[in-house]
Amino acid sequence: MSLSQALSLMPRRALLEGPTPIQRLYRIEEALGSSSNGVRIYAKRDDLMSLGGGGNKLRKLEFLLGDAAGAGADTIIATGGRQSNFTRLAAAATARLGLACELVLAPLVPRGGDEYDRNGNILLDDLFGARIHDLPAGVNPTRFAEERFEKLRQAGHSAYMATLGGSSAVGSLGYAACALEIETQSNDLDIDFAEVVVPNGSSGTQAGLVAGYRALGLDTTRVRSHSVLAPAASAISTTVERANAALSLLGFEASLSSNDVNLSGDQLGPGYGISTSAMVEAVRLMATREGLLLDPVYGGKAFAGLLADISAGRYAAGDDVLFIMTGGTPGLYAYATDFLGAAHQGPT
Repeated sequence: MSLSQALSLMPRRALLEGPTPIQRLYRIEEALGSSSNGVRIYAKRDDLMSLGGGGNKLRKLEFLLGDAAGAGADTIIATGGRQSNFTRLAAAATARLGLACELVLAPLVPRGGDEYDRNGNILLDDLFGARIHDLPAGVNPTRFAEERFEKLRQAGHSAYMATLGGSSAVGSLGYAACALEIETQSNDLDIDFAEVVVPNGSSGTQAGLVAGYRALGLDTTRVRSHSVLAPAASAISTTVERANAALSLLGFEASLSSNDVNLSGDQLGPGYGISTSAMVEAVRLMATREGLLLDPVYGGKAFAGLLADISAGRYAAGDDVLFIMTGGTPGLYAYATDFLGAAHQGPT
């Protein structure tokens, strides 16, 4: 059975308008100059999805909400950090589909104040009509979500639990489908990408791509990620586990090991959601050279990793590299002070 056939058997709710485009980043290449070694840089614009501000989590939600529909759910419970892109898009998708949505948000980042607590994704969560449970430090979000699930059941509702980041085996199918999409676009464009570069947070995006590449008979190590949540060894282990689970769901042999996962932990910095100077510089470079926005938690660090890899000579002269822009730009507003330093302020 082909990957396309296997995916067609999975319950799915359409949330995208078709394949997201691939574009070349000419101005980034120009800015890098001779240090680029002639590497051609492309971006796959998963930030351009129209629903809810777009982003990679919509691919996961297509399969999660398909699974929820099969279970007869009328309420989705999604968990994440206070500035979670997944919960924002879960709220938007359930609004589109006419489902109730409850968001369980936990303080996963050592950051606070109105800029972080009331702006960005959390503002949009409210606008999309979700019921928000903003937990204080020390409250276990998984346990709270399970308690809400039981209370909703007792009240006659059918709830569906969506795990952190949507990165379950079911959610990872979204990027197994994306692997097929990339392969089709690569053939249409006649481009053989040396690597496809993504951030790795809850691991579902890379896990799905790796599972998809294995199902297509392609080299899984062509999917390179930069961890933004966990140390490299832990992120690799989680990615292997979730990729194998996705392969099993699709009916393929779950035979991946750590040798099949290409991941760097060099851009994590002090920890999840904590800014680094390399991330700030990468976000500014993309914005000033291409007019495109990267988020500070995921894409910004991953793009910083790609730039560092190019500078270090990881790629051969003339290689083509694809960077997946995973969205999350509402988070920029929650990190405004990290970008609006004194050197960039206007006249007073």
